Amino acid sequence: MLTDPDRVITYSPALTVVPTYECFNRCTYCNFRAEPGQATWLSRSQLAEQLARAKSHGLVEILVLSGEVHPESPRRAAWLQHIVDICDYALQQGLLPHTNVGPLSEMEMAQLRAVNVSMGLMLEQMTPSLLQTVHRHAPSKVPERRLAQIEQAGRLRIPFTTGLLLGIGESEHDRLETLRAIAQSHDRWGHIQEVILQPHQPGHRQQQARSGFSAAALAEFVKTAKQYLPAEITVQIPPNLIADHQYVLTAIANGARDLGGLGPKDEVNPDYHHPTPERLRPFLRSAGWQLRPRLPIYPQYDDWLTPQLQQRVKAWRGRLVEAPSPDLTPHPSYEAVSR
Repeated sequence: MLTDPDRVITYSPALTVVPTYECFNRCTYCNFRAEPGQATWLSRSQLAEQLARAKSHGLVEILVLSGEVHPESPRRAAWLQHIVDICDYALQQGLLPHTNVGPLSEMEMAQLRAVNVSMGLMLEQMTPSLLQTVHRHAPSKVPERRLAQIEQAGRLRIPFTTGLLLGIGESEHDRLETLRAIAQSHDRWGHIQEVILQPHQPGHRQQQARSGFSAAALAEFVKTAKQYLPAEITVQIPPNLIADHQYVLTAIANGARDLGGLGPKDEVNPDYHHPTPERLRPFLRSAGWQLRPRLPIYPQYDDWLTPQLQQRVKAWRGRLVEAPSPDLTPHPSYEAVSR
């Protein structure tokens, strides 16, 4: 039976791999970071174990998500090479890397382009006032610097994901300005696949208490995002950060069409576990939606890749159509990621 393409919701079967939790930023809402010099870097043996389990569970995307080493640190080059090596090894294992590791120089980004099928960076909010509050000790959260990274991705022809972090002290006007900035960049380069609408939700490790962004407000903001963003950009919502799943359906009715990377653990929000596709599928089906896996690169961007990466993506497109939905049942060992 053919499925109505207008009634399909997608997700990426993904595993998040963390090269290091150390980060020179100190965002007050962060539940991820460790102090520089106080976190070990992921070893090759740990990576091999994680990727073996990812393959055994039918995962496709390896989301490389790292804390940031300062651009002027003598360890910066080693940090970047560590990330390149992780992506290269993931490709050798037949998996598809997508890297999101903070602002990069053009040379650094070009290096990673060769071993990634797509990349990403959250713009968060285009408001300098947050540099006096939640981003006071977060030098890489300067809005213009992050927007420049998105522009750089366009010049390098990198399929890109960005997004807004909602509920960190921004105004409604700030949110609209952020949407406009993303839309204008995409109008110039045509490179943005998805925009994530991520509601801040409190975690036990954050430095400063802050209320979460409500599910109702998120679902309503989807309508605003659809109004301001080009129609070809997919709006993504994270179902694990929406306490009442009825609002997942409301957000979908308002135009959201993707649930992001679903895997064993949300590294950024470790207090909020991802629901499995097996749990989401009947819930969505009851409302007339079909849940389908996708790759971390959308088909219209395949020809932006090197011939070698195009071959790997082409093979996965065939497997994704022919194979049953991946088994994303969490493995107990996934919770023991080295910190």
